[in-house]
Amino acid sequence: MQNNVEIIQINISGEDKPGMTSSLTEILARYDAFILDIGQANIHQSLTLGILIKTTSDKSGSIMKELLFKASELGVMIRFTPITEERYEDWVGRQGKNRYIITLLGRTVTARHIAEVTKVVAEHGLNIDAIKRLTGRMPLCEDDRAAKSCIELSVRGSLSDEERSTMQAGFMNLSDIGLDVSFQKDDIYRRSRRLICFDMDSTLIETEVIDELAERAGVGDEVRAITASAMRGEIDFRESFSRRVALLKGLDVSVMDEIARNLPITEGLERMMTILKRVGYKTAILSGGFTYFGNYLRQKYGFDYVYANELEIENGHLTGRYVGEVVDGRRKAELLRLLCQFEEINIAQSVAVGDGANDLPMLNLAGLGIAFHAKPKVKATARQSISTIGLDGILYFLGLKDSRIEA
Repeated sequence: MQNNVEIIQINISGEDKPGMTSSLTEILARYDAFILDIGQANIHQSLTLGILIKTTSDKSGSIMKELLFKASELGVMIRFTPITEERYEDWVGRQGKNRYIITLLGRTVTARHIAEVTKVVAEHGLNIDAIKRLTGRMPLCEDDRAAKSCIELSVRGSLSDEERSTMQAGFMNLSDIGLDVSFQKDDIYRRSRRLICFDMDSTLIETEVIDELAERAGVGDEVRAITASAMRGEIDFRESFSRRVALLKGLDVSVMDEIARNLPITEGLERMMTILKRVGYKTAILSGGFTYFGNYLRQKYGFDYVYANELEIENGHLTGRYVGEVVDGRRKAELLRLLCQFEEINIAQSVAVGDGANDLPMLNLAGLGIAFHAKPKVKATARQSISTIGLDGILYFLGLKDSRIEA
């Protein structure tokens, strides 16, 4: 008598206990059951384990009987669901579809946030394969500024370029309800990022240094107006830079040290840099600001590269001129490409982070471009953005998990 092949989905749920998976799979091994798929999740010591097996009709009854006894002994619930070969083949056929990673990030991630994101996922016909939390467990009371929450969804499906752009644009708008959403294709490059390039002013630090210098020179209002116009993309960066630097003529260079020692550091910078160095990333400052302040941050936090603008100094005072080529948007993108060549990595393995219009060329060139607390024009153009928490939010867009990086 020929035994028919049977496919059975086994679902176990209950309180997690040491050795549970081992004791259940040991029964499957004894009957030579073939495991087609397996997945396990643990939430607050509550276990959910799913196993898809292939066996034969002469063994399936004994397997289920022994598993029922073992489940009763362990105090967990067990359920068996027969799966047809047609349904299994359909599931296998979906494996060839693209996989995407959707990262939900904010001070808190609420039920409304999850509902909004998963609604978009469903509307585009994508299937959610897995959901996991990247941040540590949330205490009941936490300081608002320090709080952060991140959930990562792994989804699968087919999207046209237009559908992907529409989906991404919709996710970007969710920052209005306190949620940042990263939407990335889950390919080999996402898993092997190696270089991160940062703008400095209003990204690594919560100020525009040229505005600080202008205040000391007594031309704060004039310089701030030019800076704001440049960041909005209303005037050419090179023109705005020359005009602003000219207004600093005669300023004593001792002011630069005083400003550097009192720079307002952006939330999450120290933690981000500590972890990036720990996991082997190369880091660079590509700034339309000034090398003096970039080198100060390099010495304090360990950046590998600094490229910025050099102010001309004569007799201990600024001349109102600069030395060398201006680091504008075009130059930032060029430097990003050169650093990738020097580090011998694919441009898709790079990350760029910035807030202003002059950051857009490098944000669009990098494998992952992140608009950080950015101006509206920049955020509208960028593919990813962070507006709700500090710089260490970048770690979660890279797929790093608290329980692994804090060890």
